[in-house]
Amino acid sequence: MTTSPLAELSTHVSTLKSRIVQAATLAELLADEPFIVGKRSILSTLQKSLGALAPEDRKAAGAELQEARRGVEETFALRRAELENAARAIALEADRLDLGDVVVAHVTAPLAVGHPGIVAATQRQLEDVFVAMGFTVSDGPEVESDWYNFEALNIPPAHPARGMWDTFYVDLGEPETVVLRTHTSPTQIHLMEEAVAAGTLPIHGVMPGRCFRRDTPDARHLATFHQIEGLVVDRGITFADLAGVIETFTHAYFGADISSRLRPAFFPFTEPSAEFEITCTICRGEGCRTCSQTGWIELGGCGMLDPAVLEAVGVHGDEWSGFAFGFGIDRCAQMRHQIADMRALIDNDVRFLRQFS
Repeated sequence: MTTSPLAELSTHVSTLKSRIVQAATLAELLADEPFIVGKRSILSTLQKSLGALAPEDRKAAGAELQEARRGVEETFALRRAELENAARAIALEADRLDLGDVVVAHVTAPLAVGHPGIVAATQRQLEDVFVAMGFTVSDGPEVESDWYNFEALNIPPAHPARGMWDTFYVDLGEPETVVLRTHTSPTQIHLMEEAVAAGTLPIHGVMPGRCFRRDTPDARHLATFHQIEGLVVDRGITFADLAGVIETFTHAYFGADISSRLRPAFFPFTEPSAEFEITCTICRGEGCRTCSQTGWIELGGCGMLDPAVLEAVGVHGDEWSGFAFGFGIDRCAQMRHQIADMRALIDNDVRFLRQFS
C-alpha cells in the first residue's frame, strides 16, 4: 500500500507556524518567506507530489492541502502585520524630539515656509494700486439674495439679461431666491445703502472677492473665480473719469507698454456701458491662442451707473452720478505673469506654484 504524501501534513504545518512565530524581526520573517509560503516551501513540494495519487484521491488531498496552506498564510500575514507595526513604532520613536517638557513627535523633514498663492498675491497688489489712487477696500458676502445679486442691479425676474449669468442657486428659502454671487456688484448695493443711511456719500471704493458661475473651464474661464469691482459715486462724474481711471490702472499695474481700450457693450446696471480690453501680455499684441489671435484680452466691463440702480438704493440721480467697473483677478494674474492657460491656477502643481514664491 502506497503511503499518502500528506501523511505528515499536520507536522509540517506545525513546524511552519512555529517558524513564523519565532521570527523576531520583519527582516527575519521576510527572509524566511520563500521557505514558508513561497515556491521553496514544503507545501509547494507536497503540491507537486499529488500527481502520484490515484485520480479519485487527488481531489480530497488537494482540498486538504489548500486548507493547510491557508492556515499557514493567515499566520504569516498576522505575524507580518505585528512586526510591521512594531517597526513603525520604533521609527516614530526615533523621530521624536524631546525639548524639555515639550515633546515634538514625528519630525521627518524640515517644514517649508508657506506664502500667498498667486491669486491672493495678485488681489493684494491690485488693492495697493487702487488704494494709491484714492480708493478704499470693502468686502461683501458670497451668498446673496436674488434682490442684491440681480434686482437691485436693474435685472428683475424674467429679464433677458439674466441669461448672461449661469447661476448657482442655494437650496435656502423660496426657490431661486438665494444665490452664490455671480459678480461682486452686490457689494456696491450694500455700500450705497450704507452710505445713504449714514449720510456718508461720496463713495470711492473697490470690492474684491470670489464669485461663482456655471462656466466650463478653459484657457480664460473658471467656474469659481475672483473679481475686483470699483464704484465711484460723486458729484459731476463723467465717462471721461471712468476712462481715465482704467487707463491709469492699466499703466500702473501692467506697465507703460500695455494699453487699454473700451468697446461698446451692454450691462443692465450701467448706461452707457463698455467692455475694456488690454494688450495681450502673452504675445504683446501680435496674436496668440490665449487672445484668440486678436492681440487683445478682455479684462472686464464698465459704465456709468444706470439711474434705476441709484434709485433702488435711494441715491438722488439729479445730484449724484457715478461709474462702476469690474474685472477678473485671475485674468489679471494670467496677464501679469504671462500664463497661457488659466486652469493652471487650480491645478495645485507645486512646480507651478513655486515659481511665484
